[in-house]
Amino acid sequence: MQVTINNKKYRCKEGETILDAAKRNNICIPTLCYQEDFKSSARCRMCVVEADGRIVTSCSTKVCDGMNVFTETEKVLRYRKLNAELLMAQHQDSCFVGNKNHDLCKIAKDVGLREVRFKPRKDVMMDIKGSSIARHNEKCIVCGRCVKTCKELQCVHAIDFASRSHHTHVTPFFEKSLGEVLCINCGQCIINCPVEAITEKENIDDVAKVLNNPKKIVVAQTAPAIRVSLGEEFDMEPGTNVKGKMVSALKRLGFDSVFDTNTGADFTIMEEASELIERIQKGKNLPLITSCCPGWIKFAEHYYHGLLKNISSCKSPHEMLGSLIKSYYAKKINKNPRDIVVISIMPCTAKKFEAARKELKNSVDYVLTTRELAKMIKSKGIKLRDLKKSKFDDPLGISTGAAAIFGATGGVMEAALRTAADVLTGKELKKIDYKGVRGLKGIKDASIKIGNKKLRVAVVHGMGNAKRLIDSGIKKYHFIEIMACPGGCIGGGGQPIPTNNEIRQKRIDAIYKEDKSLAYRKSHKNPTLIKVYKEFLGKPLGRKSEELLHTSYVKRRLY
Repeated sequence: MQVTINNKKYRCKEGETILDAAKRNNICIPTLCYQEDFKSSARCRMCVVEADGRIVTSCSTKVCDGMNVFTETEKVLRYRKLNAELLMAQHQDSCFVGNKNHDLCKIAKDVGLREVRFKPRKDVMMDIKGSSIARHNEKCIVCGRCVKTCKELQCVHAIDFASRSHHTHVTPFFEKSLGEVLCINCGQCIINCPVEAITEKENIDDVAKVLNNPKKIVVAQTAPAIRVSLGEEFDMEPGTNVKGKMVSALKRLGFDSVFDTNTGADFTIMEEASELIERIQKGKNLPLITSCCPGWIKFAEHYYHGLLKNISSCKSPHEMLGSLIKSYYAKKINKNPRDIVVISIMPCTAKKFEAARKELKNSVDYVLTTRELAKMIKSKGIKLRDLKKSKFDDPLGISTGAAAIFGATGGVMEAALRTAADVLTGKELKKIDYKGVRGLKGIKDASIKIGNKKLRVAVVHGMGNAKRLIDSGIKKYHFIEIMACPGGCIGGGGQPIPTNNEIRQKRIDAIYKEDKSLAYRKSHKNPTLIKVYKEFLGKPLGRKSEELLHTSYVKRRLY
């Protein structure tokens, strides 16, 4: 069919919305509540256009043959400005002061709004309970993006709309805190909020305090996804690898040592691959399901008690490294572990919750997200672009390409297969790129032949996809990787905003580029790892390893 937009004719497909057609032809229409891959709710009404003489929402109005659309008539612009003003009345923030850059404030400035005539809502509350996520309801414009994300993408249902009319607001059930309900702390609501009404619960002040304490040795460790996303906070292209500059920035901030969480990921693979081999040989508690993602772990603890025996007992990489810092490293430098403070820089808000779990015995003291680290760097006037590159510190700074790809969906699976294949065949295999488990497809299913064994594996990202896979039956698999966030850790709830599939793919490409560039691409080849097992741990799944590198899970109620 053919439609006319701003006096120019375009061919359109049946079922397309006006917004779809406009985006495809690079015609700008402002949106707030709109989210790709979700059914439109048309709540914010910022995307109004004039179609055949009527004012309609472009995100929900389907094109029809011969339709005549105008995107910026005087009437359209007047409606948008009024709608922005009504939304700003709900959003109690000083967005007209300073350089605020979230979606609503950008739109308000674009439509020429400089003040709001309407009184703000009075019935607001702030939710800062729990360890990971804070809600600032005084900023909420009730666009519904967080609700849609929690319900449809993640299938968690932790929040919903309550009350009516002017009193409508987003809340967990019975106005409880997110820390008291079935919230998995994944932070995807943060990534999708256009007004910063949901944020991570910041630990910047806590970290600044320990950095200023001369009695403490403060150690930072950084996840693989951070190095390919931190640059975005400093106006660099998504996927720019700033690993060396990031280490220099952390040193400038006052950290005594900076280690690579990738080293912890290599230990995770040694333990998890050994666990997989043992379970396959015994034919017990299969499939083995990965344990690196604390959002997935909490989801299973609420919804799938029967699967807890299938989940690997391995701690996540940063928790493993935290344990080694407070044992192996403390012994190396002859310090009391109580005097060492471990700060994990993570792409993930759920890691904050994980660090507070009593089962993990305070391996990690504080977690900062990518965004929090960027704030700290900026607050000190450090220009990341201008810094010279530094290397991670010894003795826990060497890692492999297998560990680097942990940041992408399918990376844990591929890293484990690289090691498991060598162990099962007794040979050093050269073909180690398992491309069948890569990519942004929600559920990836592959059969992989290793020697005379055939392994059936699955890789899932996004809790909605995980739920669909599990509910359809998983007994046919040997090994499953599950990540709560779309794209895996590179799309975590603590990453720079915006985070969309285009940006996720650029970060993933950068991670695999690093994998190719490293001297060691299999975890069991890491010389640091070999040395630590020889000097300290003994062997994978041994007594010392079980004590320091493994954990347990709990059954949680739904409500």
